[in-house]
Amino acid sequence: MSADLLELRNIRVAYGRAQVLRGISLTMAAGSIVTVIGANGAGKTTLLNAIMGVIPVSGTILYDGMPMPASIEARVAAGLSLVPERRELFATMSVEDNIELGGFLRPAAERLVTRQMLYERFPRLAERRKQLAGTLSGGERQMLALARALMSRPRLLLLDEPSLGLAPRIVIDILEIVSELRKTGVSILLVEQNARAALEIADHGYLVELGEIRRSGPASQLSHDPALMESYLGLMPQ
Repeated sequence: MSADLLELRNIRVAYGRAQVLRGISLTMAAGSIVTVIGANGAGKTTLLNAIMGVIPVSGTILYDGMPMPASIEARVAAGLSLVPERRELFATMSVEDNIELGGFLRPAAERLVTRQMLYERFPRLAERRKQLAGTLSGGERQMLALARALMSRPRLLLLDEPSLGLAPRIVIDILEIVSELRKTGVSILLVEQNARAALEIADHGYLVELGEIRRSGPASQLSHDPALMESYLGLMPQ
């Protein structure tokens, strides 16, 4: 791996008097998949929104060794892209139009080339390019959300609960796609409640509880941690 692409130092987020993130620090190497796992309400989605600039934070966020740009638009231009938990597709617009919106900062010629590459990667979306997004299956909607995010040609893709609401077989398909994306040079920060599935494709993992990092390490190591297996993977230690 090369140098760190993303570094968080003592990130704190509060909603009123409620502290949601309590001094989160993590690093992420370029070209890696890093997963943040934990129960609902642990602060995982808040962490992604903080990195993307959706909410105000205290602490330091470094991107490629430099302070993170201030605005969401500047972060997108710098190579960040977020796939939100609820996907937030435009249901009454076509698949093609939803994808096109993801590349609004890119020149028209580049959008054309990128869209064709995405149709090759997601052939089901190519088949349904004129179909309304609201008529897609759950797995197809997640593919569309990924494709829209990839239209901006990101260096860092932030994925929030891509397995949410999907059947187990579809979850496997989606996470295989996520794993394959790394081969294209995209670094991926994956937030997941499905700890077992996330750790299978990640290089490194962080366990967040109540807004704090409680464990971190190589994903292969965390997946064999007896306490973590019992609490989050649904397995009793041997």
